[in-house]
Amino acid sequence: MTTTTADLYDEFGEDIQSLPLQLKRFGAHAKFEGSIRTVRCFEDNALLKAILSTPGDGSVLVVDGSGSIERALMGDMIAQIAADNGWAGVVINGAIRDCVAISTIPLGVKALGTNPRKGTKTGEGEADITLQFGGVSFRPGAKLYSDEDGILVER
Repeated sequence: MTTTTADLYDEFGEDIQSLPLQLKRFGAHAKFEGSIRTVRCFEDNALLKAILSTPGDGSVLVVDGSGSIERALMGDMIAQIAADNGWAGVVINGAIRDCVAISTIPLGVKALGTNPRKGTKTGEGEADITLQFGGVSFRPGAKLYSDEDGILVER
């Protein structure tokens, strides 16, 4: 990503959504962008892992974990799977674990925080649906831009 989110916002103004949640950066890539894929899951990472195990083709997986930080939805092994499969990044409205290892993986990762407690693995959740959190609508196929200043999403 060569254009900053600040410059993109200056260009598009209210025609682009700005996520006000103060997500923390964890991946090795501070800047990333791509078409959105989505997962809604609550403290369960089986569906998230299944999707990241498929070719990402430069997409960004947006995960709505309902803001829970009780269990991590992604650790270093899943982050490595995502990087190996060509995903540009993962944005999680929830927690991750293994943050030191994830900081070395060539992937953009933003999340609310960390918790060493593993997610469950029942496979519950929904994929490729429109998500809403932080006042932003995340539609599958819309473009997401992320850098050190924040996250912007096409309307």
